[in-house]
Amino acid sequence: MSERALKISKKAPEQVPEGASAEPMARRGLAHALQAMRAIMLRELYKFSQQTGRLVSALVRPLLWLAVFAAGFRNVFGVAIVEPYDTYIPYDVYIVPGLVGMVLLFNGMQSSLAMVYDREMGLMRLLLTAPLPRPWLLFSKLCATALLSVLQAIAFVVVAVLIGTDLPLLSLAGLHALAAMAAGALMLGALGLLLSVHIKQLENFAGTMNFVIFPMYFLSTALYPLWKLEESGAGWVYQLARFNPFTYAVEWMRFALYGKDPGLAPYVVLGCLVVFFGLACWGYDPQRGFGGLTKRGGGA
Repeated sequence: MSERALKISKKAPEQVPEGASAEPMARRGLAHALQAMRAIMLRELYKFSQQTGRLVSALVRPLLWLAVFAAGFRNVFGVAIVEPYDTYIPYDVYIVPGLVGMVLLFNGMQSSLAMVYDREMGLMRLLLTAPLPRPWLLFSKLCATALLSVLQAIAFVVVAVLIGTDLPLLSLAGLHALAAMAAGALMLGALGLLLSVHIKQLENFAGTMNFVIFPMYFLSTALYPLWKLEESGAGWVYQLARFNPFTYAVEWMRFALYGKDPGLAPYVVLGCLVVFFGLACWGYDPQRGFGGLTKRGGGA
Protein backbone atom coordinates (compact mmCIF):
# COMPACT_ATOMS: atom_id res chain seq x y z
CA MET A 1 0.00 0.00 0.00
CA SER A 2 1.37 3.43 -0.90
CA GLU A 3 2.04 6.10 1.71
CA ARG A 4 -0.84 8.27 0.39
CA ALA A 5 -3.32 5.39 0.54
CA LEU A 6 -2.18 4.59 4.07
CA LYS A 7 -2.87 8.17 5.16
CA ILE A 8 -6.36 8.07 3.60
CA SER A 9 -7.15 4.80 5.34
CA LYS A 10 -6.09 6.27 8.68
CA LYS A 11 -8.31 9.33 8.17
CA ALA A 12 -11.39 7.31 7.15
CA PRO A 13 -12.51 6.41 10.70
CA GLU A 14 -12.31 10.09 11.65
CA GLN A 15 -14.77 11.06 8.90
CA VAL A 16 -17.55 8.83 10.30
CA PRO A 17 -17.06 8.56 14.09
CA GLU A 18 -17.84 5.13 15.47
CA GLY A 19 -20.09 6.39 18.25
CA ALA A 20 -22.01 8.87 16.11
CA SER A 21 -25.79 8.70 16.42
CA ALA A 22 -27.81 7.74 13.34
CA GLU A 23 -30.68 10.02 14.40
CA PRO A 24 -29.24 13.28 12.96
CA MET A 25 -28.52 11.43 9.68
CA ALA A 26 -32.09 10.12 9.64
CA ARG A 27 -33.38 13.65 10.20
CA ARG A 28 -31.28 14.91 7.30
CA GLY A 29 -32.65 12.11 5.12
CA LEU A 30 -36.22 13.01 6.07
CA ALA A 31 -35.57 16.68 5.39
CA HIS A 32 -34.13 15.77 1.99
CA ALA A 33 -37.17 13.63 1.16
CA LEU A 34 -39.60 16.38 2.19
CA GLN A 35 -37.63 18.94 0.22
CA ALA A 36 -37.88 16.73 -2.87
CA MET A 37 -41.64 16.36 -2.39
CA ARG A 38 -41.99 20.11 -1.99
CA ALA A 39 -39.99 20.72 -5.17
CA ILE A 40 -42.10 18.26 -7.18
CA MET A 41 -45.37 19.73 -5.92
CA LEU A 42 -44.25 23.30 -6.51
CA ARG A 43 -43.20 22.37 -10.05
CA GLU A 44 -46.66 20.96 -10.77
CA LEU A 45 -48.37 23.99 -9.23
CA TYR A 46 -46.20 26.33 -11.29
CA LYS A 47 -47.00 24.41 -14.48
CA PHE A 48 -50.69 24.58 -13.64
CA SER A 49 -50.52 28.33 -12.97
CA GLN A 50 -49.10 28.81 -16.47
CA GLN A 51 -51.98 26.85 -18.04
CA THR A 52 -55.08 28.93 -17.37
CA GLY A 53 -56.97 27.06 -20.07
CA ARG A 54 -56.53 23.87 -18.07
CA LEU A 55 -58.60 25.22 -15.17
CA VAL A 56 -61.23 26.63 -17.52
CA SER A 57 -61.58 23.32 -19.36
CA ALA A 58 -61.76 21.45 -16.06
CA LEU A 59 -64.68 23.65 -14.97
CA VAL A 60 -66.54 23.93 -18.26
CA ARG A 61 -67.17 20.21 -18.64
CA PRO A 62 -68.96 19.58 -15.30
CA LEU A 63 -70.67 22.98 -15.36
CA LEU A 64 -72.25 22.13 -18.70
CA TRP A 65 -73.66 18.97 -17.16
CA LEU A 66 -74.89 20.91 -14.15
CA ALA A 67 -76.32 23.92 -15.98
CA VAL A 68 -77.79 22.13 -19.00
CA PHE A 69 -78.27 18.42 -18.39
CA ALA A 70 -79.20 18.59 -14.70
CA ALA A 71 -81.37 21.68 -15.24
CA GLY A 72 -83.38 19.88 -17.91
CA PHE A 73 -84.02 16.94 -15.59
CA ARG A 74 -84.39 19.00 -12.40
CA ASN A 75 -88.10 18.35 -11.94
CA VAL A 76 -88.40 15.33 -14.25
CA PHE A 77 -85.96 13.04 -12.50
CA GLY A 78 -86.32 13.48 -8.76
CA VAL A 79 -84.38 11.36 -6.30
CA ALA A 80 -86.54 9.47 -3.80
CA ILE A 81 -86.02 9.59 -0.05
CA VAL A 82 -83.14 7.13 0.26
CA GLU A 83 -79.80 7.27 2.01
CA PRO A 84 -78.04 9.62 2.44
CA TYR A 85 -80.97 12.03 1.89
CA ASP A 86 -83.69 12.80 4.44
CA THR A 87 -86.06 14.32 1.90
CA TYR A 88 -86.69 14.55 -1.84
CA ILE A 89 -83.93 16.42 -3.63
CA PRO A 90 -83.65 17.89 -7.14
CA TYR A 91 -81.42 16.17 -9.63
CA ASP A 92 -78.79 18.92 -9.66
CA VAL A 93 -78.13 18.35 -5.94
CA TYR A 94 -77.75 14.62 -6.51
CA ILE A 95 -75.40 14.97 -9.47
CA VAL A 96 -72.87 17.38 -7.87
CA PRO A 97 -70.78 14.68 -6.09
CA GLY A 98 -70.66 12.77 -9.38
CA LEU A 99 -69.48 15.88 -11.20
CA VAL A 100 -66.83 16.44 -8.54
CA GLY A 101 -65.76 12.88 -9.27
CA MET A 102 -65.65 13.79 -12.96
CA VAL A 103 -63.17 16.58 -12.21
CA LEU A 104 -61.00 14.20 -10.16
CA LEU A 105 -61.21 11.48 -12.80
CA PHE A 106 -60.28 13.66 -15.75
CA ASN A 107 -57.41 15.33 -13.90
CA GLY A 108 -56.10 11.96 -12.73
CA MET A 109 -56.10 10.71 -16.31
CA GLN A 110 -54.53 13.96 -17.52
CA SER A 111 -51.71 13.38 -15.06
CA SER A 112 -51.13 10.09 -16.86
CA LEU A 113 -50.68 12.03 -20.10
CA ALA A 114 -48.20 14.35 -18.36
CA MET A 115 -46.23 11.34 -17.11
CA VAL A 116 -46.04 9.89 -20.62
CA TYR A 117 -44.89 13.27 -21.97
CA ASP A 118 -42.25 13.66 -19.25
CA ARG A 119 -41.05 10.13 -19.99
CA GLU A 120 -40.63 10.84 -23.70
CA MET A 121 -38.81 14.09 -22.94
CA GLY A 122 -36.47 12.32 -20.51
CA LEU A 123 -37.67 14.14 -17.39
CA MET A 124 -38.99 10.97 -15.75
CA ARG A 125 -35.58 9.30 -16.14
CA LEU A 126 -33.95 12.18 -14.29
CA LEU A 127 -36.60 12.10 -11.59
CA LEU A 128 -36.54 8.34 -10.99
CA THR A 129 -32.73 8.18 -10.82
CA ALA A 130 -32.60 10.80 -8.06
CA PRO A 131 -30.94 9.59 -4.82
CA LEU A 132 -34.27 8.89 -3.13
CA PRO A 133 -36.48 5.79 -2.95
CA ARG A 134 -38.47 5.33 -6.14
CA PRO A 135 -41.82 4.90 -4.29
CA TRP A 136 -41.26 8.22 -2.51
CA LEU A 137 -40.65 10.04 -5.78
CA LEU A 138 -43.76 8.52 -7.34
CA PHE A 139 -45.75 9.28 -4.18
CA SER A 140 -44.63 12.91 -4.39
CA LYS A 141 -45.83 12.99 -7.98
CA LEU A 142 -49.12 11.44 -6.88
CA CYS A 143 -49.59 14.01 -4.10
CA ALA A 144 -49.00 16.84 -6.57
CA THR A 145 -51.63 15.38 -8.91
CA ALA A 146 -54.13 14.95 -6.06
CA LEU A 147 -53.56 18.52 -4.86
CA LEU A 148 -54.32 19.91 -8.30
CA SER A 149 -57.40 17.69 -8.56
CA VAL A 150 -58.76 18.86 -5.20
CA LEU A 151 -58.15 22.53 -6.02
CA GLN A 152 -60.04 22.18 -9.31
CA ALA A 153 -62.87 20.27 -7.60
CA ILE A 154 -63.20 22.96 -4.92
CA ALA A 155 -63.35 25.62 -7.63
CA PHE A 156 -66.18 23.70 -9.30
CA VAL A 157 -68.12 23.34 -6.02
CA VAL A 158 -67.82 27.08 -5.38
CA VAL A 159 -69.20 27.88 -8.84
CA ALA A 160 -71.98 25.29 -8.38
CA VAL A 161 -73.05 26.96 -5.13
CA LEU A 162 -72.93 30.40 -6.74
CA ILE A 163 -75.32 29.33 -9.50
CA GLY A 164 -77.85 28.10 -6.96
CA THR A 165 -77.08 24.46 -6.06
CA ASP A 166 -78.00 23.83 -2.44
CA LEU A 167 -75.20 21.94 -0.71
CA PRO A 168 -74.54 21.53 3.06
CA LEU A 169 -70.91 22.66 2.95
CA LEU A 170 -70.52 24.75 6.12
CA SER A 171 -70.43 21.90 8.62
CA LEU A 172 -68.19 19.17 9.99
CA ALA A 173 -69.69 16.92 7.33
CA GLY A 174 -68.15 19.27 4.76
CA LEU A 175 -64.70 18.50 6.19
CA HIS A 176 -65.41 14.78 5.93
CA ALA A 177 -66.46 15.30 2.32
CA LEU A 178 -63.20 17.16 1.69
CA ALA A 179 -61.24 14.22 3.11
CA ALA A 180 -63.23 11.85 0.89
CA MET A 181 -62.48 14.09 -2.09
CA ALA A 182 -58.75 13.98 -1.31
CA ALA A 183 -58.82 10.18 -0.99
CA GLY A 184 -60.67 9.87 -4.29
CA ALA A 185 -58.17 12.19 -5.94
CA LEU A 186 -55.29 10.04 -4.67
CA MET A 187 -56.94 6.82 -5.88
CA LEU A 188 -57.66 8.17 -9.37
CA GLY A 189 -54.20 9.75 -9.55
CA ALA A 190 -52.68 6.37 -8.66
CA LEU A 191 -54.76 4.79 -11.42
CA GLY A 192 -53.40 7.38 -13.87
CA LEU A 193 -49.89 6.61 -12.63
CA LEU A 194 -50.48 2.91 -13.26
CA LEU A 195 -51.87 3.56 -16.73
CA SER A 196 -48.81 5.61 -17.63
CA VAL A 197 -46.79 2.43 -17.11
CA HIS A 198 -48.63 0.77 -20.00
CA ILE A 199 -48.93 3.72 -22.40
CA LYS A 200 -45.78 3.76 -24.52
CA GLN A 201 -46.41 6.85 -26.67
CA LEU A 202 -48.55 9.96 -26.59
CA GLU A 203 -50.37 8.76 -29.72
CA ASN A 204 -51.76 5.80 -27.76
CA PHE A 205 -53.12 7.97 -24.97
CA ALA A 206 -56.50 8.95 -26.47
CA GLY A 207 -57.53 5.40 -27.28
CA THR A 208 -56.51 4.09 -23.88
CA MET A 209 -58.35 6.85 -22.05
CA ASN A 210 -61.58 6.17 -23.97
CA PHE A 211 -61.54 2.68 -22.52
CA VAL A 212 -61.02 4.01 -18.99
CA ILE A 213 -62.65 7.41 -18.45
CA PHE A 214 -66.07 6.91 -20.02
CA PRO A 215 -66.74 3.37 -18.74
CA MET A 216 -65.66 4.35 -15.22
CA TYR A 217 -67.85 7.44 -15.25
CA PHE A 218 -71.03 6.15 -16.87
CA LEU A 219 -70.94 2.75 -15.15
CA SER A 220 -71.12 4.35 -11.71
CA THR A 221 -73.52 6.23 -9.44
CA ALA A 222 -72.30 9.60 -10.68
CA LEU A 223 -75.45 10.19 -12.76
CA TYR A 224 -78.03 7.83 -11.24
CA PRO A 225 -78.37 5.79 -8.04
CA LEU A 226 -77.74 2.07 -7.99
CA TRP A 227 -81.32 1.25 -7.06
CA LYS A 228 -82.50 2.95 -10.27
CA LEU A 229 -80.29 0.64 -12.30
CA GLU A 230 -81.56 -2.42 -10.46
CA GLU A 231 -85.17 -1.26 -10.72
CA SER A 232 -84.89 -0.68 -14.47
CA GLY A 233 -83.74 -4.27 -15.04
CA ALA A 234 -80.24 -3.33 -16.25
CA GLY A 235 -78.68 -6.15 -14.26
CA TRP A 236 -75.27 -6.24 -15.93
CA VAL A 237 -74.91 -2.44 -15.69
CA TYR A 238 -75.88 -2.66 -12.02
CA GLN A 239 -73.24 -5.31 -11.33
CA LEU A 240 -70.51 -3.40 -13.21
CA ALA A 241 -71.35 -0.25 -11.25
CA ARG A 242 -71.14 -2.20 -7.99
CA PHE A 243 -67.59 -3.33 -8.78
CA ASN A 244 -66.45 0.05 -10.13
CA PRO A 245 -64.06 1.76 -7.66
CA PHE A 246 -65.17 5.14 -8.99
CA THR A 247 -68.67 4.38 -7.65
CA TYR A 248 -67.28 4.11 -4.13
CA ALA A 249 -65.31 7.35 -4.47
CA VAL A 250 -68.50 9.19 -5.46
CA GLU A 251 -70.61 7.49 -2.78
CA TRP A 252 -68.07 8.30 -0.07
CA MET A 253 -68.26 12.00 -0.97
CA ARG A 254 -72.05 11.88 -1.23
CA PHE A 255 -72.61 10.21 2.13
CA ALA A 256 -69.93 12.27 3.87
CA LEU A 257 -71.53 15.50 2.66
CA TYR A 258 -74.72 14.66 4.56
CA GLY A 259 -73.01 13.26 7.65
CA LYS A 260 -74.02 9.65 6.98
CA ASP A 261 -72.03 6.43 7.29
CA PRO A 262 -70.39 5.69 3.91
CA GLY A 263 -70.17 1.97 4.68
CA LEU A 264 -67.52 0.10 2.70
CA ALA A 265 -66.69 3.04 0.43
CA PRO A 266 -63.61 4.31 2.36
CA TYR A 267 -62.13 0.80 2.53
CA VAL A 268 -62.63 0.19 -1.18
CA VAL A 269 -61.16 3.58 -2.16
CA LEU A 270 -58.13 3.29 0.13
CA GLY A 271 -57.60 -0.36 -0.81
CA CYS A 272 -57.65 0.47 -4.53
CA LEU A 273 -55.27 3.35 -3.85
CA VAL A 274 -52.74 1.00 -2.26
CA VAL A 275 -53.11 -1.60 -5.04
CA PHE A 276 -52.84 0.92 -7.90
CA PHE A 277 -49.89 2.71 -6.36
CA GLY A 278 -48.10 -0.53 -5.50
CA LEU A 279 -48.45 -1.80 -9.07
CA ALA A 280 -47.25 1.55 -10.44
CA CYS A 281 -44.15 1.45 -8.21
CA TRP A 282 -43.43 -2.09 -9.33
CA GLY A 283 -43.90 -1.20 -13.00
CA TYR A 284 -41.59 1.81 -13.17
CA ASP A 285 -37.97 1.07 -13.93
CA PRO A 286 -35.71 3.95 -12.84
CA GLN A 287 -32.95 2.89 -15.23
CA ARG A 288 -35.15 3.25 -18.31
CA GLY A 289 -37.67 5.82 -17.08
CA PHE A 290 -40.75 3.76 -17.99
CA GLY A 291 -42.49 0.66 -16.83
CA GLY A 292 -41.22 -2.85 -16.94
CA LEU A 293 -44.89 -3.80 -17.19
CA THR A 294 -45.00 -2.18 -20.63
CA LYS A 295 -41.99 -4.17 -21.76
CA ARG A 296 -43.48 -7.42 -20.54
CA GLY A 297 -46.87 -6.55 -22.02
CA GLY A 298 -45.36 -5.68 -25.36
CA GLY A 299 -43.54 -8.96 -25.54
CA ALA A 300 -46.69 -10.99 -24.89
